[in-house]
Amino acid sequence: MSLFVAVPVGLAMGVVFGFLLEKGRVFEPGIIVGQMQMRSFVMLKMFLTAVATGAVVLAVLHGLGIVKLQPKAALYAADVVGGLILGIGIALAGACPGTTLAQIGAGYRDAIFTLVGGLAGAVTFSYAEPWLKTTFLGQGQGKITFADLLGVPYWSGALALAAALVAVLIGLELWRPWRAEIGRNADGDLDAPAERSSGPRIVPAE
Repeated sequence: MSLFVAVPVGLAMGVVFGFLLEKGRVFEPGIIVGQMQMRSFVMLKMFLTAVATGAVVLAVLHGLGIVKLQPKAALYAADVVGGLILGIGIALAGACPGTTLAQIGAGYRDAIFTLVGGLAGAVTFSYAEPWLKTTFLGQGQGKITFADLLGVPYWSGALALAAALVAVLIGLELWRPWRAEIGRNADGDLDAPAERSSGPRIVPAE
């Protein structure tokens, strides 16, 4: 895909992603922190829906020969350590890399510091990566997909994964309906009864 095609496509995908992120209220700090505390599952539902949809779309595009799979190296130790660092950052900041710009657009001033911190972390990692590759964090199995691990064609593995995620989503929704959770205070007071608020209370910048 040429640069002239990739840039407009990327921008269009970003607009759609941002729109759905805002409508799903997943960018709000209280929703994000509530997920990290396992007290709200709106964020998990949104992300699992994205993974299931992406798996189906990628399976179709790969099957038609439109896209080629380009998996990252499977570095298990790095995945665990990186996931822990990311999780701690999300819990403390009430934001994740995909929601920071949406928060800034909605008027959350603190998100600016999150963005600056994320950029500083990315620059720091770029300098530290060559050294990190020489440690246990750089050890792994190379570039493989979950379908390779299972020994099945990618399309069948992707569709099976999507079906499993849909089953999980149905179970989560039956257990914790989204209407009840969205009605809670998005500024962190997730113990407040849903009926006290018709929706998350957003406090953007003046």
